[in-house]
Amino acid sequence: MLWQGNQALRRFSTGQVYFKNKLKVALIGQSLFGQEVYSHLCKEGHRVVGVFTVPDKDGKADPLALAAEKNGTPVFKFPRWRVKGKTIKEVVEAYRSVGAELNVLPFCTQFIPMDVIDSPKHGSIIYHPSILPRHRGASAINWTLIMGDKKAGFSVFWADDGLDTGPILLQRSCDVEPNDTVDALYNRFLFPEGIKAMVEAVQLIADGKAARMPQSEEAATYEGIQKKENAEISWDQSAEALHNWIRGHDKVPGAWTEINGQVVTFYGSSLLNSSIPPGEPLEIKGARKPGLVTKSGLVLFGNDGKALMVRNLQFEDGKMIPASQYFSAGETSVVELTAEEVKVAETIKVIWAGILSNVPIIEDSTDFFKSGASSMDVVRLVEEIRQKCGGLQLQNEDVYMATKFEDFIQKVVRKLRGEDQEAELVVDYVSKEVNEMTVKMPHQCFINGRFTDADDGKTYDTINPTDGSTICKVSYASLVDVDKAVAAAKDAFENGEWGRMNARERGILMYRLADLLEENQEELATIEALDSGAVYTLALKTHIGMSVQTFRYFAGWCDKIQGTTIPINQARPNRNLTFTRKEPLGVCAIIIPWNYPLMMLAWKSAACLAAGNTLVLKPAQVTPLTALKFAELSVKAGFPKGVINIIPGSGGIAGQRLSEHPDIRKLGFTGSTLIGKQIMKSCAMSNLKKVSLELGGKSPLIIFSDCELDKAVRMGMGAVFFNKGENCIAAGRLFVEESIHDEFVTRVVEEIKKMKIGDPLDRSTDHGPQNHKAHLEKLLQYCEAGVKEGATLVYGGRQVQRPDPAWPLRSCDTFNNSSSEPQL
Repeated sequence: MLWQGNQALRRFSTGQVYFKNKLKVALIGQSLFGQEVYSHLCKEGHRVVGVFTVPDKDGKADPLALAAEKNGTPVFKFPRWRVKGKTIKEVVEAYRSVGAELNVLPFCTQFIPMDVIDSPKHGSIIYHPSILPRHRGASAINWTLIMGDKKAGFSVFWADDGLDTGPILLQRSCDVEPNDTVDALYNRFLFPEGIKAMVEAVQLIADGKAARMPQSEEAATYEGIQKKENAEISWDQSAEALHNWIRGHDKVPGAWTEINGQVVTFYGSSLLNSSIPPGEPLEIKGARKPGLVTKSGLVLFGNDGKALMVRNLQFEDGKMIPASQYFSAGETSVVELTAEEVKVAETIKVIWAGILSNVPIIEDSTDFFKSGASSMDVVRLVEEIRQKCGGLQLQNEDVYMATKFEDFIQKVVRKLRGEDQEAELVVDYVSKEVNEMTVKMPHQCFINGRFTDADDGKTYDTINPTDGSTICKVSYASLVDVDKAVAAAKDAFENGEWGRMNARERGILMYRLADLLEENQEELATIEALDSGAVYTLALKTHIGMSVQTFRYFAGWCDKIQGTTIPINQARPNRNLTFTRKEPLGVCAIIIPWNYPLMMLAWKSAACLAAGNTLVLKPAQVTPLTALKFAELSVKAGFPKGVINIIPGSGGIAGQRLSEHPDIRKLGFTGSTLIGKQIMKSCAMSNLKKVSLELGGKSPLIIFSDCELDKAVRMGMGAVFFNKGENCIAAGRLFVEESIHDEFVTRVVEEIKKMKIGDPLDRSTDHGPQNHKAHLEKLLQYCEAGVKEGATLVYGGRQVQRPDPAWPLRSCDTFNNSSSEPQL
């Protein structure tokens, strides 16, 4: 009794699989999916008594066979199970010898005779990658995308003598994302969840709980296997239908068309929701409108006027190129190898030979994939080269782009020489000799890693508030430019290197950017003084210094952003947890004010980048230059193109478009309450994007009679005049207790008279010019309004007179309110 009690307790408390019902299983199928199902069934305690898979291909065993052989499971490699409709006797005898109670068929490509299907005690179950009865037959994942289904999924069903018509045991489904491909859908859901479902189905059968739900013939569909000859693109369709056709055939068999008399296959399709980028026209047979070869890829048009983008093209000889390089595809010459490069090529040849073990000799013409390599081998090749060739970093795409050995070596050599790098950043600087240095200032929009004029060519003058002169003409971003910037940020997040980069690498880039900001702090502080009127010494310490500190702080956060676990009180309190994983939102928009141009940029963008987002930033129209210099430094730091985009221009055009744009997931804004209300409304009406607002206010400083008066005067002046009063936390109102009011005002005036108002680049200047003329005029209006409303003007209240009347400096404004309320 004691033994039985202990066993019962163990069964209840551990819940281990060893006490569940188990089956003897025959696994019939192949591929990595089959291998994973095999491994998981073994882990759950089921006994796989035999594995029936396909013969070795080009001397390489299937992954399922490799796993089973390693584990000592009997493996049978039959090329076929029947001939002319009749079962091969020897094959069936071999199958029956293992004594299976259940057949499990994960992705089986062979026709299995019914006497094998019905032989085990529990029959046979099959995995099918669609929500049956829809898409019966082969190429089910392809047809899910081709037909534009909003839901994808898989079925585990009982095999019968029909084609995918047996009763359903269980099904699972997921949403289809707009730009999902066959690979994306398979890797995200059908593969990982399918493995779990197959194992769950076997256990349900073992426990006698498996369902048998007859398939309805209503809405049932059957589509045949997609072959290359059937994958030609029919152009008289909408952009979405074209996109579905292309992505539904990616990577096999590949949707194709004819261009310049040659069959060209398209890969990497995505719907284009932003404006059409500029490009070179490309005539396509049958298409109503020529495609456009752009820097991002090949733009194609549907009969509805909408567009899609294709990223890669493959020619009849198997060569694949980025679509953006169509017109320059044949321009690459063969490079001669140095002695060191020959050694690298020999090392890579050994790596190829190890992977392509079925190929006697690796020759220049040896094709990686035609020799039997699979996608798993691509990862192995890239990693082995990194390990054995001095850390040489290749991407999986590099292998697909150069499948022949000689082409692959050429690509590797170009990568080693740096010829595969992005073109060097071209900057059309405006240079000025000022502050004992040459200041070089970018002045164009910064979109997708390069400086470019506004789409419509418009510019505006950015003014030096010290003397009213024009510093330079700055590009005035249009709606088209905003859309281009958002599209670049979206592409960088979803498809670019930034989205694949691990958190620590992001942190390294941010540390590097902080270092560059510090190295260039004198130039940045000078630009800040020219463009915003900030006193140079303050800009050096605060505007630039705190920006450096901000980027270093958030760089350290990159690999420390963690999820949380929360206990939930359900059937088993304190044993169930929910888990929250923090992920980047995507494209973020940032609209900053003019009082701290670089520091506000740093506060907003550093956190955004640390979390893995990409950004489109609109600096204040009157102070764009340090933001554009920051963009230049971000390229030098190594940030991938599209991660950071800067669009100077007006709030009414660029800012409003950002708040309305459907591809932006969050917007941060600092500015007036009035504009903040409009932004919040636009964010809600567009796509309910997240929004953070820091809006205007009037901060009071209250001074009582028991204060240390000298200290109170210093604190009060600092609160009012720090950064020329252009400060988010400036004391907009001072309340002084009546008994010390007059003395306080007297001391303040004495101190103000000592302040030097002048050129912000003069190291002895205390107070530079107000940021821009409109702001100065508003301050002067406040002075006039104060006097009209009964305040006593005790000092200043007017623009400082200079030789050049356009110079918008003002003196410090101090009032004595004549009302009974004790104010300054």
